[in-house]
Amino acid sequence: MSEAEWPPADLDWAGTGREGEASQPSGLMDVLGVAAVLLDAEGRIVLWSPQAEELYGYTAKEALGQYAAHLLVHAEHWDWVIKKFAEVMETGQSWGGTFPVRCKDGGTRPVELRNMRLLDDRGDFYALGLGTDSPTLRALERGVALSTRLISQSPMGIAILDTDLRYLAVNPALEHIHGRPAQEHLGRRYREIMKDARFEETEAAMRQVLTTGTPLFDQSTILGFPPADPEHQHAWSISLYRLEDTQGRVLGVAELVADVTERYESAREAGQTRRRLALLADGSARIGTTLEVDQTARELAEVTVPEFADVVTVDVLDSILDGHRPAPRDGPVLFRALAVKAAYPTPALEAADPPGQIAAYDADRLATRCVRTGRPLLVPHADGNDLTRIARDAQAATLLAGAGVHSYMAVPLTARGSVLGFLGLARARDPRPFDEDDLAIAAELASRAAVCIDNARTHQSVRNAAETLQRSLLPDHPPELPGLQVASRYLPAQAAYEIGGDWYDVLPLAGDRTALVVGDVMGSGIDAAAAMGRLRTATAAFAGLDLGPAQVLEQLDAITAGLERYIATCLYAAYDPHDATCHIANAGHLPPVLVHSGTRPRLLDLPTGTPLGVGGVPFEATTLRLAPGDQLVLYTDGLVETRHHPIDERLDTLLHLLDGPACPLEETCDRLLHELRHPDDRDDVALLIARAHSFTPGRQQRES
Repeated sequence: MSEAEWPPADLDWAGTGREGEASQPSGLMDVLGVAAVLLDAEGRIVLWSPQAEELYGYTAKEALGQYAAHLLVHAEHWDWVIKKFAEVMETGQSWGGTFPVRCKDGGTRPVELRNMRLLDDRGDFYALGLGTDSPTLRALERGVALSTRLISQSPMGIAILDTDLRYLAVNPALEHIHGRPAQEHLGRRYREIMKDARFEETEAAMRQVLTTGTPLFDQSTILGFPPADPEHQHAWSISLYRLEDTQGRVLGVAELVADVTERYESAREAGQTRRRLALLADGSARIGTTLEVDQTARELAEVTVPEFADVVTVDVLDSILDGHRPAPRDGPVLFRALAVKAAYPTPALEAADPPGQIAAYDADRLATRCVRTGRPLLVPHADGNDLTRIARDAQAATLLAGAGVHSYMAVPLTARGSVLGFLGLARARDPRPFDEDDLAIAAELASRAAVCIDNARTHQSVRNAAETLQRSLLPDHPPELPGLQVASRYLPAQAAYEIGGDWYDVLPLAGDRTALVVGDVMGSGIDAAAAMGRLRTATAAFAGLDLGPAQVLEQLDAITAGLERYIATCLYAAYDPHDATCHIANAGHLPPVLVHSGTRPRLLDLPTGTPLGVGGVPFEATTLRLAPGDQLVLYTDGLVETRHHPIDERLDTLLHLLDGPACPLEETCDRLLHELRHPDDRDDVALLIARAHSFTPGRQQRES
């Protein structure tokens, strides 16, 4: 649209737009105050309008009948005026221009005049003079010209719509944004041009502005690809305000469309930076909360989905977890999947290896290249060939394609100079491709997770060694025990914590007697397990000397005092089936439970004694009888102590679990561990249950 076409010639600002109906009067004529003066052929004033009185100062009474030249023209201009008047009356050719008119007060006012000859029904000629204040007219002309140029030359898109939201005008900038000429807009409703559902909100905002008169600035931001630049996404901000005439009548609504792509991109980049920093902070807090390899991998996956990626896999080299063997330098590589997570149900999950599974990846796969080079790999736009190199096989590649995976990163898990595995991240529903900034964030998260995985791997190795040592030191049950049936359990602490020093023992003694022992070396790790082994060996040796329970504990106390940094608790019981008596001594250990037929289970009230290694305090033995069917339950504190419950409450729970019909001892052991043991418990557990049964000297009898 050219400047000459703005505003359009047929623009009806105040009318109804319906043929045959009168339009409302415009305030423009009132602003100009056009004065009308009619002269006869002699030059006398015969008609004088109220606007003429306001403009020139003379009343109608003062003006009518006067020669116009004498009344309104200074003497020095009479000849020129009389000459022009004669030309208009003789030729009928109109004249217009600015003329200095003499007003009633004697001053001069520049007036824009239009003079023309009129003919009445009797053939008489008259001269009509129309005039308005020249400065007022010039100011209005300048305002119109400036407005026209402002709109037509504005880089901001501008549209004017009537009260029915039909386009009345659009400027060249909006033509460029829409990619459609002005002619295709004019007369059509807003939604006929802007058909996308996104513009329903803008249409509603226009109606709101028309109703309330309150303008809306930056009402919404619209994203799209303009016809003039289809390769790049642009952002436009829409502002709206109501148009009114000088008398306050609503004419329509103006729409201003500004290209805010640069501002939008800056805000988007700032937002991405904030999200990335938040992601790193979240990763620092959530990754590595335990010393478990699998848990650390799951934490890494949970941090990255869904904020960063749609699908995440965490895989380690099988050789790393299996004896620290180096991975082969060529050929396929074996990976063990640790974690897989997706932001929503997707076939991409089927393409990933499930946790715990071992899969071979060929040398040309991105995962293999990533761990062999130790460098991250970025595929911003993944096509079919890329998906083939991402997936482990052709079927998995088909699943990834069906899931819509379009961008991918493989980041090595590197700790202390060694590559442990890789982190795989994919986007499918998220339309954004991964970029170099995303790769840097992923590398930072992978680096932190790799150190945690390596720590957990090392810890697991040491823990396995300690557990192996401890289990090797724990006894097997003798196949036959005079007058007793026993069952036992040892449960190590969870993988995140060090192995402990709990132990139990069942020792055959002379005279058909049996020693039942439960102990706990305070501390953890291989040293605690080794100290436990020394105490167990010493216990067996002293028991073989036919010492009483109190004497055995005294000897163990002396040995423990020689072990640096260690003390221990211990419960030693010697059962004699000949008289069904049990002699028990306690060294700072939790009391055993006696389960007697016909009564509720109870904690034995024994002299507590001091822990082994304190020294200088004598131990005292207590004697009780065990009738056939009675049970003695010995345990370490890991069975009943927690960080969240009082010990008395837990001991009551133990008694409640033991209160019921008699059942096989193995089943009782399993039930106690299942009900009392929590997955997060930090201590190991030793449990030993003995049940007395009838005994005949010289004949072994077992409970069926």
